Amino acid sequence: MRVDLFDFDLPEERIALRPAEPRDSARLLVVDANAASALSDHRVADLPSFLRAGDALVFNDTKVIPAQLEGIRHRDGAGGQLISATLHMRVGPSRWKAFAKPGKRIKEGDRIAFGHSGESCMIGSLDATVEEKGEAGEVTLAFDLSGPVLDEAIAAVGHIPLPPYIAAKRPDDDRDRTDYQTIYAREEGAVAAPTAGLHFTPALFEALDRAGIERHFVTLHVGAGTFLPVKTDDTDDHKMHLESGYVSAEVAARLNAVKQRGGRIVCVGTTSLRLIESAAGESGEIKPWAGTTGIFITPGYSFKAVDMLMTNFHLPRSTLFMLVSAFAGFETMHAAYEHAISTGYRFYSYGDASLLFRKD
Repeated sequence: MRVDLFDFDLPEERIALRPAEPRDSARLLVVDANAASALSDHRVADLPSFLRAGDALVFNDTKVIPAQLEGIRHRDGAGGQLISATLHMRVGPSRWKAFAKPGKRIKEGDRIAFGHSGESCMIGSLDATVEEKGEAGEVTLAFDLSGPVLDEAIAAVGHIPLPPYIAAKRPDDDRDRTDYQTIYAREEGAVAAPTAGLHFTPALFEALDRAGIERHFVTLHVGAGTFLPVKTDDTDDHKMHLESGYVSAEVAARLNAVKQRGGRIVCVGTTSLRLIESAAGESGEIKPWAGTTGIFITPGYSFKAVDMLMTNFHLPRSTLFMLVSAFAGFETMHAAYEHAISTGYRFYSYGDASLLFRKD
């Protein structure tokens, strides 16, 4: 499909720079193309009223790490150029793939001293060699440290990698270390939050428990590629960046049991949906799964396992807006976004949410 079909105009003031307080007070647009009234306005705290006892929510329990690194590039004994790197996928105990700026000036073999500014040494240091250079500023960094020691060093010198549309308006701060993390995050490795999950609170979990809604957790480490624009004119020419994750045998069995007794699988976030659809066979059975996925969902995709999706509002021309258009209907989602913009919904990572029913 033509990428420009997924374009829309979003006023700057609709971009949320901080989350709602409390988190479950955010607005919730319910979208159901199969209903008489496709759109209705609610709050996230109302979520249990749209679910049934026996339904299962699927959460991505990945934990955001401070993956934004700043450093100085050295080459042949000379240095001095400032480098910014956003880690996006771990490929070994000491190796990460990253998006680096300015990418054109970086070469294989360069040494980068992270944890240092151009004027003075910051607390801690972290050195790496550019092992490989790919396209669009992507590099593979081989760090001098490895394993848990490397994790500690990244935590010491790194910053929370706020999405570009927030970082362009303000720097990250201590509050973001809490705000940009779900309350159930536990598996470290993401460089972007599964943002639909940011809306959940202990009080909302208690309400879901009372309503008989199951909770299950999968892990997909969200990469910075989720923010990359689609630069091709046709969706067939776009290449997704890989993200790693897993679905345990126990979770797969429990979700299959939910489906067998007539319950619905409700994914919280596009990341958990992409993981479940990667793990599902053509019959809809979910299998234990581990590895990397680059699944690219556009209109015409036949969903195998997921019945409902809770997600935030996404960027124009993005792979995520393409995904929700495939799930709830192309025309329906354009109408939903027009409604959200005209009625003051807040967009993107810290914004409001939508609850989508899969279009028949």
